[in-house]
Amino acid sequence: MTCETRDQKNLSQISSRLLRWYGKNARVLPWRIGPAGRKAGAAPDPYRVWLSEIMLQQTTVATVKERYAEFLIRWPDVRALAKAPLDDVLGQWAGLGYYARARNLHKCAVVVAKAYGGNFPDAEEELKTLPGIGDYTAAAIAAIAFDRKAIVVDGNIERVVSRLFAIETPLPAAKKEIKFCAEKFWPKKRSGDFAQSLMDLGAATCKPKNPNCSLCPISFSCRAFSLGRPEGFPVRAAKKPKPSRSGVVFALTNKSGELLLERRPEKGLLGGMMGLPGSPWAEGAGVEPKKFAPAIKAKWRKVGAVTHTFTHFHLELDVCVGRAPKGFRRNPDQQWVAPEASRLPTVMKKAVELALTKKGNEP
Repeated sequence: MTCETRDQKNLSQISSRLLRWYGKNARVLPWRIGPAGRKAGAAPDPYRVWLSEIMLQQTTVATVKERYAEFLIRWPDVRALAKAPLDDVLGQWAGLGYYARARNLHKCAVVVAKAYGGNFPDAEEELKTLPGIGDYTAAAIAAIAFDRKAIVVDGNIERVVSRLFAIETPLPAAKKEIKFCAEKFWPKKRSGDFAQSLMDLGAATCKPKNPNCSLCPISFSCRAFSLGRPEGFPVRAAKKPKPSRSGVVFALTNKSGELLLERRPEKGLLGGMMGLPGSPWAEGAGVEPKKFAPAIKAKWRKVGAVTHTFTHFHLELDVCVGRAPKGFRRNPDQQWVAPEASRLPTVMKKAVELALTKKGNEP
């Protein structure tokens, strides 16, 4: 691999210029100790760094800000989170998506509390042994929380580095090359501040569209800028169209107006979350509703459909409603829950809202 910038001789200036820029332009984020705080001697809390990094995976900063604060109120440290029932954590996570993250969040808290006395390890390789912590998250925690030299590469940093070196290899194949090139100018000291300076540069200046190169502190060394096509990087492989899947869910109510909810299998999408009983989600023709109904004798009525887009496919769910027949018994994975007390993933929340709006609990 070769890593060539516009000004190869001044490659060493990139880190110093970025850190100076960061000192004046750092974003104020609730989980971050900014440049002024670090100068005053404040140290990042590894628990808060870890929690924010897990939340920020596939989720926007704006969304995480509010939810992060809610988590800290309920579980201010890793020991408190480890003691929490998994269902409480999954419920608090509702709406953030990628629910395997919540299950691993809880597993990781338990391991850190029991095996490490509530203190996160500071080595990148050891961090990767913990549940839910992969290459990126381990590097981010090691750098930001402990100031270890660890090459952190998120979406913003991918964009900055790929433009800086005009990397022609399409993503995702370019990830190794991007990390290799980032190491060429990564400083030995202030690794955490440097990682966050790159993140902030990508978020505020080196944006996906209409990058403001005139305000960029490292445009002097940027090959994409010198070529006059910064928006041409990173190069991305052509996206395949998302397939569509369909299914059916059943909103069954009892005399008290409670909904029958069912826990989904641990493995798979929305694993371990509560939701409406229903059919598998499959490509192709629709399914026969009664085949998967939780109460065969109920008078089911279709009230409409809801749609939701996941990372890899589009989903359409028919929503059927009915009243629990006399003698109905739920299975061990099911429970009656008042609609206002349910904490559901987004797609299930849409289905419940449709069912209640249509007043489908009438036979």
